[in-house]
Amino acid sequence: MSDKHVLLGMGQEELKTLLKSLGQPAFRAGQVLAWLNKGVPFEEMTNLPKSLRESLRETCVDLPMSIHQTFPSRKDDTVKFLFSCLDGNIIEGVLMHYHYGYSLCISTQVGCKMGCAFCASTLSGCVRSLTAAEMLSQVLLANRFLGEKGHVGHIVLMGSGEPLDNYDNVVAFLRMVNAEDGLNISLRNISLSTCGLVPQMERLSCEGLPVTLSISLHAPNDQIRRQIMPIANTYAIDELMDAVRAYVRKTGRRVVFEYALIDQLNSRPEHARELARLVSGLQCHVNLIPLNHVDEHSLRPASPESVQLFLKTLEEKHVSATIRREMGSDIGGACGQLRRSVLEGKA
Repeated sequence: MSDKHVLLGMGQEELKTLLKSLGQPAFRAGQVLAWLNKGVPFEEMTNLPKSLRESLRETCVDLPMSIHQTFPSRKDDTVKFLFSCLDGNIIEGVLMHYHYGYSLCISTQVGCKMGCAFCASTLSGCVRSLTAAEMLSQVLLANRFLGEKGHVGHIVLMGSGEPLDNYDNVVAFLRMVNAEDGLNISLRNISLSTCGLVPQMERLSCEGLPVTLSISLHAPNDQIRRQIMPIANTYAIDELMDAVRAYVRKTGRRVVFEYALIDQLNSRPEHARELARLVSGLQCHVNLIPLNHVDEHSLRPASPESVQLFLKTLEEKHVSATIRREMGSDIGGACGQLRRSVLEGKA
């Protein structure tokens, strides 16, 4: 890990103190922060004296991450990033282009310790949590990559890691990315995914951060959920649903339930009817996900016919639901697949 000062994430007063030690006036802090929030490297901060730019390059880090490699899809406009951390760790991000603009899926941890049976991110456990500055760097680097094409306007915290297992850093990131003197991205354009850490969900509902909460549900009952999600052994579905209702009540925000359809396990019409009863009366949407196959697991995707029947059954029960559009399937678009391939020398 570099022993240089990481400027991104510093408050203005902290930055003023640092710049004062370099013999610079206080107003330089605002200039530096403005450049940092554009993802601009020190050498391109053109309104700073050359001597200051050289001092910053020698003693400080502008962004605590860099783009290690990009993998553009041949099927659509999706781009998969491998980001390098200062300590040599690698994480993933996915840039997606929709009709409303660019959306970036970011990681919140290096790996994950939640152990969900359908996820590649968790296979090697969690190495460490990312800082708020490292999360913000992913957005800034994506903007730098886009250049004149546009900028990231929507963010999903659905990359590797469990966001609520990195609670303080994630909340700090949300406040930073929403700051008026920063990227000023609306919190209503941000989705946060969780496998269901109930105490942290309850805490988040009181933060005054109107993000969209996405619940990785993937089963209509505890019996099935415990087979694929270890967190279900700690928090039963009834506890999880109580926390979801509290979140909706306190924030006024609709929640999204993520549901990966697995052959023979959770994808039959009776499962759809049970799911409909579970979410009845809730301000919610169900996002059906054709399962991404992970070589290390034996789970198989439900057939396209089963997926369509599951959707039809939910709609007949008046549940708002859609099938997630598959993007970046040719570049390991599912979380954790590409990083693992690169670490094993297979990419």
